[in-house]
Amino acid sequence: MVNSEVSTRLEGKYAAIVVCWLLGNGCLFSWNSMLTIEDYYGYLFPKYHPSRVLTLVYQPFAFGTLAILAYNEAKLNTRLRNLFGYILFFISTLLVLILNSATSGKGGLGTFIGICALSGAFGVADAHVQGGMVGDLSYMKPEFIQSFLAGLAASGALTSALRLVTKAAFENSKDGLRKGAILFFAISTFFELLCVVLYAFIFPKIPIVKYYRSKAASEGSKTVSADLAAGGIRTLPGTEKEYTKDPERKGNKQLLLENIDYALDTFLIYMLTLSIFPGFLLEDTGSHSLGTWYALVLIAMYNVWDLIGRYIPLLKCLKLESRKLITITILSRFLLVPAFYFTAKYGDQGWMIVLTSFLGLSNGYLTVCVLTSAPKGYKGPEQNALGNLLVLFLLGGIFAGVTLDWLWLIGKGW
Repeated sequence: MVNSEVSTRLEGKYAAIVVCWLLGNGCLFSWNSMLTIEDYYGYLFPKYHPSRVLTLVYQPFAFGTLAILAYNEAKLNTRLRNLFGYILFFISTLLVLILNSATSGKGGLGTFIGICALSGAFGVADAHVQGGMVGDLSYMKPEFIQSFLAGLAASGALTSALRLVTKAAFENSKDGLRKGAILFFAISTFFELLCVVLYAFIFPKIPIVKYYRSKAASEGSKTVSADLAAGGIRTLPGTEKEYTKDPERKGNKQLLLENIDYALDTFLIYMLTLSIFPGFLLEDTGSHSLGTWYALVLIAMYNVWDLIGRYIPLLKCLKLESRKLITITILSRFLLVPAFYFTAKYGDQGWMIVLTSFLGLSNGYLTVCVLTSAPKGYKGPEQNALGNLLVLFLLGGIFAGVTLDWLWLIGKGW
């Protein structure tokens, strides 16, 4: 009887994996749509370096918001946090469409400022969702967080594939770039609405999700109560006392000190990646036989291999578990900086595509290795807090990377 009851409570593993993948996809689908149509924004705003500026605007909002949320993580309602993030993604994506229609696809400083404001809104939404979801999934099965991270990468691969299709479909038509951009954000708007529905009504009712949230609540987590209520669980036997006292858990400072290597690992992974992608790939790779398709192909290859890299750790024999080895591998990636520099200067497009593919593969692989290894051995509330801290360092790395990306412009009129 007991085994049967436990088995029932652990049902829905594969449904949860699929939903996690879709929610991860929705976390970056809108932002990747904006990145992937940079050729359109480059045409509208040729003097403003949109490929670099939009990312630079996005990151302070994402990092600053997540810093506040991570500090107050133990007191937050995770359900309201994530729902707010997905709803903000939906509204902001819809506003991109409205802005494009209102301006009739014209450029200018006013339109660019509007696009930058919406880029900042995407950053705020990302801080709510990415930190909230990674923290929430950190105390569940590692496959859930791996699937969510794979969904993040899949958003890039899907948007790249859509961009290539729309460019081919509209290349010879009048106003083709704008039509492709409108189609992109129409699809993104629908997908973000789907994520709101999935998180609000489907995910909290999956038995295995309810089981892990109940377990986290029994260990002192107060952040899951609204999600448990949405799943039909009002009170947990034997946990009333835990809710009336402060949960006995390690503080954020102690968790950070114990996992400073993992925190720095996530920072360095994304600092390197974003110092090259997408700004350098869009503006500094020269002219090649692929013409206007070249940057799109590079971005597509990065996104596809980033996605593949996030599935490699599912094979246990290929997953890095050693903390020292993970750090050594991450530091060795910095050899890609001179490799990209000399390839852009002397190499052909084939070598650049290979390097970009490796950048994506290593980024996805190492991200999953770090974020699935770090939470092991902690209680639910501590895993939630640690997940938020690691995503904070991840966004800090992205912020540092997009800032360093401007160094590639030294000697080119700067």
